[in-house]
Amino acid sequence: MSDEPRLTIRRTTHRRVPLLVRCALPLALVGLLSLLITGNALRPFERITVIESRMASKSDYFRDPEVERLLLKHGIRVDIRRLGSRGIATRSLKGLDVVFPSGQPAAKLILDRPDDTGQTVRPFVSPLALGSFRDYAETLVKAGVATPQRSTNGDPTLYYDLDMAKFMTLLDGVDERNNPSDGEGTQADTWNGIGYDDVAAGDRSNSGSVLVRTSNVCESNSAGTYLSLLAFVANGEKTPGSSHPNDPKRAEEEVDRISAEIKPLVTLQGMWADEQADSYFSALGESLAPVALIYEHQFLAHQIAHHGKNGKQDTSRVLLYPKPFALTEPQLISLSPQGDRLVELIEEDAELRQRALELGFRIRVSGEDGASKELDTYLDDHGIQVPVPNRNQTKALEPSLDVLDDIINYVGDCPPPNLDDTA
Repeated sequence: MSDEPRLTIRRTTHRRVPLLVRCALPLALVGLLSLLITGNALRPFERITVIESRMASKSDYFRDPEVERLLLKHGIRVDIRRLGSRGIATRSLKGLDVVFPSGQPAAKLILDRPDDTGQTVRPFVSPLALGSFRDYAETLVKAGVATPQRSTNGDPTLYYDLDMAKFMTLLDGVDERNNPSDGEGTQADTWNGIGYDDVAAGDRSNSGSVLVRTSNVCESNSAGTYLSLLAFVANGEKTPGSSHPNDPKRAEEEVDRISAEIKPLVTLQGMWADEQADSYFSALGESLAPVALIYEHQFLAHQIAHHGKNGKQDTSRVLLYPKPFALTEPQLISLSPQGDRLVELIEEDAELRQRALELGFRIRVSGEDGASKELDTYLDDHGIQVPVPNRNQTKALEPSLDVLDDIINYVGDCPPPNLDDTA
């Protein structure tokens, strides 16, 4: 007789949820709730439009993490290929959605080309300036070349006005007669020759030449604008080529003479550099670039960030404002419908405009020529000394594109444009 079948009950073991998972679960729920509230829960599933661009120094704006975040809110990411403004204008634009040269000459070269261009915007302006260090600026004061602006917050001043006509006599490496501040003999136009070793603390000295470090004049808007400034001053504060409008031969002779005069003021620095701001703001900046050609917004952005991190200004670095002054107007130029969308956002989005202000740019507003009161207010509210516009409002007017091109090619021995190049 067989045994009756028995019902076997299997006991189920309940596995405990790991402690790590239990701890992380509330955080995950909070994160999900945050995404739902901000409307970003579906962001990974949204289509992101990638804007192919070529930009010069103003790419700093689009590489700012906050600007990147604001653009992603609109489904846009900007892929940047960095190149100097004139380099952008003299190369192929194939495959690009936007270009962002740092100044009007390069922008006009692009707009005058047969390439199809769409919408454009000039969202902000930034004066050209010289970044330096306090002992070097005070040496220029001692030489009668610079004048400190008055500080209003008790700190040493951050800003100096620079007389370009006098400063240019220190850049040629020549002992100028009847100029005791120029140095003598082998000391002519050297930092020690104009008194740096007397001004600098300790036993520091610098027997090197007084010069301004610039980026490549063949590629860079800042360097090209600086050449325009030098040429304007060298020509008695007149635009080269404009003195003889009805005599092309004499106008050409004038441009050639001015080009030959200013070439040594730039080429004495030796090898060109790509971006002076990187060297100037580095830990070794004072050794690498005692005086460097930069834009005002780069200096102000550094001071804003430094104050935010350290609760005080970086008083070791100072800014020299040339007299006469040069103002640059970067222009965002669309080359496609996707580029049009970016241009519209930069022009209309209030958050993107505010972020430009926070990065030291003078926002273009109706009725103002770059002197943004908004920026002054922002600097003052954040503990940064506000620069004072020079009473001498002479602006260095850039020559025509043809004349500027002749000056740049003469000074820089530039290669011909390569409009078929896509690199």
